[in-house]
Amino acid sequence: MTPAEPALNTYPAAADDTELPDYVRELELAAHYLPEAQRQQLRRAWAVGAAAHAGQTRKSGEPYITHPVAVAKVLAEQGLDIETLIAAILHDTIEDTPVTRECLSTEFGPTVAELVDGVTKLDKLQFRDRQEAAAESFRKMLLAMARDLRVILIKLADRLHNMRTLGAQSAEARQRIALETLEIYAPIAQRLGMNLIKAELQDLGFRAMHPWRHAVIEKRIRTQPVVRRESLVQIEAHLAQRLAKEKLPHRLISRVKSPWSIYTKMHNEHKSFNQVMDVFGFRVVVKNVPDCYHALGVVHSAYKPLDGRFRDFIAIPKANGYQSLHTVLFGPYGSPVEVQIRTEDMDLVAERGIAAHWSYKHGGEGPNSAQSRAHSWIANLVESQRATGSSLEFLENVKVDLFPDEVYLFTPKGDILSLPRNSTALDFAYAVHTDVGNRAVAARVDGKLVPLRTKLASGQRVEIITAKSSSPKPQWLEFVVSGKARTSIRQQLKQLEHEDAVQLGHRMLDRALEALETSLDRTPALRLEAYLGENRYPRLEALLADIALGNRMPNQVALALAREAPGKSRGRAIDRPRLPEDKILITGSERGVISFANCCLPLPGDEIMGYHTAGRGIVVHRLDCPNVADYRKSPDRWVSIGWDRQVSGDFAAALRIEVDNRPGSLAQVAAAIAEAESNIDRVEYLERDANIAVMRFAIEVHDRRHLADVMRRVRRLTVVLGVQRM
Repeated sequence: MTPAEPALNTYPAAADDTELPDYVRELELAAHYLPEAQRQQLRRAWAVGAAAHAGQTRKSGEPYITHPVAVAKVLAEQGLDIETLIAAILHDTIEDTPVTRECLSTEFGPTVAELVDGVTKLDKLQFRDRQEAAAESFRKMLLAMARDLRVILIKLADRLHNMRTLGAQSAEARQRIALETLEIYAPIAQRLGMNLIKAELQDLGFRAMHPWRHAVIEKRIRTQPVVRRESLVQIEAHLAQRLAKEKLPHRLISRVKSPWSIYTKMHNEHKSFNQVMDVFGFRVVVKNVPDCYHALGVVHSAYKPLDGRFRDFIAIPKANGYQSLHTVLFGPYGSPVEVQIRTEDMDLVAERGIAAHWSYKHGGEGPNSAQSRAHSWIANLVESQRATGSSLEFLENVKVDLFPDEVYLFTPKGDILSLPRNSTALDFAYAVHTDVGNRAVAARVDGKLVPLRTKLASGQRVEIITAKSSSPKPQWLEFVVSGKARTSIRQQLKQLEHEDAVQLGHRMLDRALEALETSLDRTPALRLEAYLGENRYPRLEALLADIALGNRMPNQVALALAREAPGKSRGRAIDRPRLPEDKILITGSERGVISFANCCLPLPGDEIMGYHTAGRGIVVHRLDCPNVADYRKSPDRWVSIGWDRQVSGDFAAALRIEVDNRPGSLAQVAAAIAEAESNIDRVEYLERDANIAVMRFAIEVHDRRHLADVMRRVRRLTVVLGVQRM
């Protein structure tokens, strides 16, 4: 602690009852479940916070301390423990006052200090803009959440109170804060099962984003027709009567839709207000699980169930621990009746999520509890953030995983995995394990063999087929949905690119050293280390990758390592006759370091050369490419390369095809190309008149022979007047 920082014992002691402001009394009333000694600690925390924030006010003009106390009250209403409430009262002290983490640790213990530090934002001056600062602060908060889930509870309560008092902010700030609330904080509350907080965040966010729309929908809800209100009462009475006859102790509650849920349903499903409101909702709360299924039978005997609309979230809980039976009945007025059936415990978890039955020390009461599911979700996020490059990319991945709609899938062993809506078999593979995803080649869905891009539906049994030789492809990023799959694929592709670059760089440097009649193995270790140090390379692999990417010329590196006079060596290094065996052989699958020129589109079987380009590695051209003449002017960048014996994969090629301009010509040519087992990437007309059309087909082939086969098949067509490779 610096001399400028006050010790906490200099702050006033907790006040007696007569001096307590109303907002502190309200907090104590909400925290009635705490013993007297702990309520005294709350007062002490308030006294410390009030003194630390002395002189600070909110934009509304109120003393600043009223905000953290209100945050603590939100958490007290959820039944949180004393440490969380103290941390909530002091959550802005490290950020906005001279109080340090060490001070808090001494006075209130290390747990409170860690919670406050976890909620504290980062210094915005370190970042280029507000967006990057917010993303990095979110990443910091996530790591703190992984250590203690109460960090996110304080953050959600903080956001809830800020949203309740949003009116004092400028119009621009209201829009920005509301959008962030709807995109990040409300979905996090939903992901953690905290429906009460989620619903209020959504409603306040909607009101701030679209005040007029919110006001119109709210008024329509309040002024519902008398007929609808009477119908609701009739259905409620009928269900209550049936349940009472079966002697089932229960609570029956009619559910009212919120403006936000009505708005999103109207927006997403293109429905009118009346269509959305024409649904009656009820919740039946009973004592135990057998009573849930008993109650289900009762409501199904009262009204006929709609086919395919029953969901059992008790047997298969949602990802956030939510459990209920959901059924939709055909009501007496022709309108659907939605019914949720759950136990008292399930109802508590559904409303409060991880705040219910607070048990942070051992992560919940079983694999399906809200706490244990939240812990496993956050563990996956922490793993994802380690592999992500930027905070902004990480935040985008988290947003993807916060979609409320999930699909529930079974592994071959019968375990249940939940994934975001529209997930594919490949997303499932990465959800099982990163190594399974990296080695995946296909999948079996309910016993049927399907490709990895196949979208999955709830209830399917999925088995992933792997192969040791398989590795991620860049195309995979086009169809995966989950953040974990996207991050894992990107990380693995970077790793593979680096490995390919190191191998190619090694071959290029070896060739350059051979021209100087030496090799990397014969280079003294001290000389190599000195060169790496001078050029700030942490290890040899980084230098070799840089050579392959064209950022270092192999001849210059070879000269430096061989320590020969440049004049003497240059002729031998560059003008020395190169025999065929001197060529660097490529397979075409060298990721990130070999690319194929668009001007001539080389194929396996063509005579080729390579041009070393800074940042792009080796760009491969056909030897008969018209641009090669220009590259001969830079012989130090010329790379002698050839095709390896084993070349696999598809390569881009282009055909110029002249046809009779009549209906069906294009379809005939496309069919002939497809019969030759070639894919068409793009078709464009180069020339066209009344009689003749000239088209350019961009296609994929394995090699020159495959291209020749495609051209033969196309030439046989009567509508084709000429075919040539471009």
